[in-house]
Amino acid sequence: MKKILLTLIFILNVNLLADDINLWEKSTLNTIIQRGELRVATEPGYMPFEMKDRKGRIVGFDIDLAKAMAKAMDVKLKIVPTTFDGILAGLLTGKYDIIMAGMTITQKRNLKVNFANSYISVGQTILAQKKYEGKNWKDLDIKGNTIVTKLGQTGEIVTRRLFRKAKIRTFDTEAEAVQEVMNGKATAFVYDKPYNAILVSSKGKNLITHLDKDLSYEPLGWAIRKGDPDFINWLNNFLSQMKNDGKYDKIYNKWFKSDKWLKKIL
Repeated sequence: MKKILLTLIFILNVNLLADDINLWEKSTLNTIIQRGELRVATEPGYMPFEMKDRKGRIVGFDIDLAKAMAKAMDVKLKIVPTTFDGILAGLLTGKYDIIMAGMTITQKRNLKVNFANSYISVGQTILAQKKYEGKNWKDLDIKGNTIVTKLGQTGEIVTRRLFRKAKIRTFDTEAEAVQEVMNGKATAFVYDKPYNAILVSSKGKNLITHLDKDLSYEPLGWAIRKGDPDFINWLNNFLSQMKNDGKYDKIYNKWFKSDKWLKKIL
């Protein structure tokens, strides 16, 4: 009886090992390695994540992360420009291996695809008068202060939820709203983090300060096909390594804390 039990355990372990090997052989990661090329879908036009420079090349924060990813895999990188409305369908039909396109992780999307751990949050942040440098939103929420934002956007929702004492004004465009702060007519401007980061490093430099702590949680993630645990595991470990060895910060600072790249964009 003992021998029969041991035999059954051995057979079970062999079958499990075979299943693991089959899973790996069919994984996207193994396919990429065997092919020697990582195929990444993105939609140029979302600054500073992906956009075209004056030479027509696709560049940006996501693209530099994709380059680092391909290098870590020791494969070539192929960027596949794709319209956003069809980008999920293209992934599911195998036109590319991964989506790196500033995609917000939502529960609805997560029903169709899997996401690696969020690599950045693009929540609402604040551009404020210089004197508020190093402060937080609570320091701005006082009677007599004016908080501006764009009408009908997430920024307005967040502003009205948080600010109870300060006066709130809305504008049709983000440019009009932030100009009020730069002209000293408003205390602060609430809007998307990427927009605020770019503006404070360009025309807002030395005029306003960026309070870059997120006021809302809007995580972005890399999307892959479902049923691929090996690829998810690799991506999560890759991101963790990047965030802890300084490489992620170097790429982030290039696109979010400098305006040098603006001169090369169309």
